[in-house]
Amino acid sequence: MTMPNFIIIGAAKSGTTALYNYLKQHPQIYMSPTKETEFFAFEGETLDFQGPGDMGRASITNFEAYQAQFQAVTTETAIGEASPVYLYSEKAVDRIFHYLPQAKLIAILRDPIERAYSQFLMFVRDEREPILDFAKALQEEENRMRHNWAWGWRYVQLGFYSVQLQRYFDRFDRNQIKVYLYEDLSNNPIQVIQDSFNFLGVDATCVPNMSTKPNISGMPKNKVWHSFLRKPHVIKETFKPLVPVQLRKKITMTLRNQNLVKPQLSPQIRQQLLPVFRDDILRLQELIGRDISPWLE
Repeated sequence: MTMPNFIIIGAAKSGTTALYNYLKQHPQIYMSPTKETEFFAFEGETLDFQGPGDMGRASITNFEAYQAQFQAVTTETAIGEASPVYLYSEKAVDRIFHYLPQAKLIAILRDPIERAYSQFLMFVRDEREPILDFAKALQEEENRMRHNWAWGWRYVQLGFYSVQLQRYFDRFDRNQIKVYLYEDLSNNPIQVIQDSFNFLGVDATCVPNMSTKPNISGMPKNKVWHSFLRKPHVIKETFKPLVPVQLRKKITMTLRNQNLVKPQLSPQIRQQLLPVFRDDILRLQELIGRDISPWLE
């Protein structure tokens, strides 16, 4: 039975998709074909999330189905998956420790206000967020939680990293946990990737292709064009005779990204949210031994 020996635990909208794709390119690393299995957050549960598009998620809740994600492992020595919900989920930490007590864990953390705004823009991009005003969407968070919208809608709640990360520090040896900042990955991706390779015990001289930026958030400039690019079956039939599947996916992602624009976060909203996160940011700074004071500006 093959199981992962490392997990990217989050945070959401902090670079986990990029890291998943970069690690996946290494010949000594195997990543689960389903990027977000979410198994350790929802094992054995019958999910009934009620938010727009929530039931379209493909969370794996059955152990046999989860184990099947790793059946194709051959000679790879680092075996992993990436599910950002694990950082937020109170249940995930104990389940991961139960199944994989020696697993290495990678977390990437982002300014919680910027992270929340990016999550909002992603849901707008995916035509799921019914409220196009971020301030008004924030006001709906508690109501959405009461009505069992999925974890991703918790724009504010997902950002209390010190509490979330402390659970892992309490359960796992700190040598098993690597914490990066979103700024690290943005400013020096090669250094982060090669440090990750060292952490995972694989050849650190490998340099992955980083030319494509996956999962970019934003609002569509042209909604009709955006909707067309979000229909994979139409894209497939249109370009199938002309373009190989991998190149087709890359072209589609590039065109989609070019059609997105990211409006500036309102300074008023930032000032409104800073007191909400201030104490947690200060605790996190002590917990990880990093200067994250710019998050308080």
